[in-house]
Amino acid sequence: MRRVVVTGLGAVSAVGLGAEQTWQSVTAGKSGIGPITLFDVSDYSTRIGACVTDWDPSPWLDSKEARRLARFQQFAVAAAAMAMDDCGLEITDQNAERVGVIIGSGIGGLGTMEDQKEILLTKGPSRVSPFLVPMMIVDLAAGHISIRYNARGINYATVSACASGSHAIGEAAEAIKRGDADVIISGGFDCGITPLGLAGFASARSLSTRNDEPQRASRPFDLDRDGFVIGEGGAVLVMEELEHARARGAHIYGELAGYGASADAYHMTAPAPDGNGARRAMQQALDRARMNSGDVGYVNAHGTATDLGDAAETQAIKEVFGPDAPPVSSTKSMTGHLLGGAGALEGLISVLALERGVLPPTINYETPDPRCDLDYVPNVAREARVSAVMSNSFGFGGHNASLLFAAVDR
Repeated sequence: MRRVVVTGLGAVSAVGLGAEQTWQSVTAGKSGIGPITLFDVSDYSTRIGACVTDWDPSPWLDSKEARRLARFQQFAVAAAAMAMDDCGLEITDQNAERVGVIIGSGIGGLGTMEDQKEILLTKGPSRVSPFLVPMMIVDLAAGHISIRYNARGINYATVSACASGSHAIGEAAEAIKRGDADVIISGGFDCGITPLGLAGFASARSLSTRNDEPQRASRPFDLDRDGFVIGEGGAVLVMEELEHARARGAHIYGELAGYGASADAYHMTAPAPDGNGARRAMQQALDRARMNSGDVGYVNAHGTATDLGDAAETQAIKEVFGPDAPPVSSTKSMTGHLLGGAGALEGLISVLALERGVLPPTINYETPDPRCDLDYVPNVAREARVSAVMSNSFGFGGHNASLLFAAVDR
């Protein structure tokens, strides 16, 4: 069977631009959460988020291009440029049909839709931008990257709420294993910090309201957690067939050894309380990798800091790994919840944890919850050489995805 490895990384988030800055922030326990300044939030119950502040697309897009791309698309193109520079792959007419792009998103150009609806109501239909539709639809992040790099292979988007980024990476690996491509630029992005997006999540009582201490607001697995903190951004991972990567001397971060996907079939927003869907996704990733649960040395949890979600994921991890469950942490305590971009950023962090032998912490973990009784790497990163790591993503609608990264020479 063809094996799939990671050869390039790029990221845009509140904790950094690029893989290295992201890694330095999360291993230092640095929070990217603060007051929302993208628009007036004075009337909102939640006024904090993990925003990409002072965003400047000019290193990757000229001003004309930038105006024609939604914010999530700008992030995707920028991270793809970082990842392609990192992997060192040259796309030519000879290999272009063997290079694909799969980029996920949960809500796409929500901010663009809001802005253009206001123009429609105040100035009339003739003033609505002709770029509304391509800026709005989810698949154009992958489309823009394909056009930029002349990548003519498989090209589409995954849309599965907060599992979108992980599904994109997993499906990219499956396509390479089938022989449909040799390289796929994969990842996920979302920009849900918009007036309507923030209002919707706040009305659903999903968000933390710890407005006076934003850097302490995201508290996965802690007894005093009160909801997730919304973030924005995402990441790109270049997935490549192992022998193809070796033949060109590429740097290999790790192998995507297993991928699991399942459905809760339970509720439109709440997880199955027993974690059954999450358990099956994790077990499927192990089975496909032909690995035992004891081979996994770290789990980067979905860990959103919601009451039901953290308890259900803990239960699922305990059922898969038994009494000797590995250390678990949630980097959302620092990055916030990037929605469709979360799994991609956490995949990037997970593969770096594997390569560098450091487990990022769960910050703000102060008061244990009896229902959440695992080792959550509290507050301080930990050195630990491991041979395999797992990254979990679970989305509204009961969508579950687990990615299992392993050292190539395990």
